[in-house]
Amino acid sequence: MPTEVALIESRALRVEQMGRVDALDKVKILVMLPDGIHVRTEDVARYFEVSTKTVRRLTDRHQNELSENGMHVLRGSELRDFHSDTMSLWGGEEGGSYPQAATQLRLYTRRTVLNVAMLLRDSDVARCVRTYLLDAEQDLRAGYASLEHRVTRVESHLAGVGIALQELGPVLSRMSHRLDSLDRRLEVTHQVVGAMSARLSGAAEGVDRLDGRMDALARNLKELNRRNTR
Repeated sequence: MPTEVALIESRALRVEQMGRVDALDKVKILVMLPDGIHVRTEDVARYFEVSTKTVRRLTDRHQNELSENGMHVLRGSELRDFHSDTMSLWGGEEGGSYPQAATQLRLYTRRTVLNVAMLLRDSDVARCVRTYLLDAEQDLRAGYASLEHRVTRVESHLAGVGIALQELGPVLSRMSHRLDSLDRRLEVTHQVVGAMSARLSGAAEGVDRLDGRMDALARNLKELNRRNTR
């Protein structure tokens, strides 16, 4: 896990954290200009509780990096347009007290302020922001490690399932063969039972005919006896 000193000294590590602008408000509320996008050097200094001179020295020393993360300087017509738009957004009495730079105005985005937090050594607020970033990364790494452990366990279980399925394959094949054999035997049995049923049906008809003849014989004998008695 990177340390606070490593974060201050390594631009690559800072790049990895540039999406975590939420860390700013987790430590302290950053008051934005009326456009909701920018802050000035004075606002950055107020947030980190340092002098504007300290912020300017830092931005001059890391100008290229901070510019890549949203810092820019307004001059001329851009500055006049920005002042006009800002005052219209501010409105009321506060607009009249809005400080206007004479020749230029350096603006920072939230991303730039986070960049400053990872560079500014002599600020307790900046140190808290760095601590929050590092703690959050540690929690994230711990979450990844836990997830990786669970995935590894699932993979090991799946490996065991694969071996069991391989062993079960021949058993299932034998069972399938036996079931097929049983189906054939049942089919033969059904055929035999059908033939027996047909024969029994014929036998029943024969018995019925025999019963009829026996009844006729009995009647004849009865009639013959009656005649003899006369």
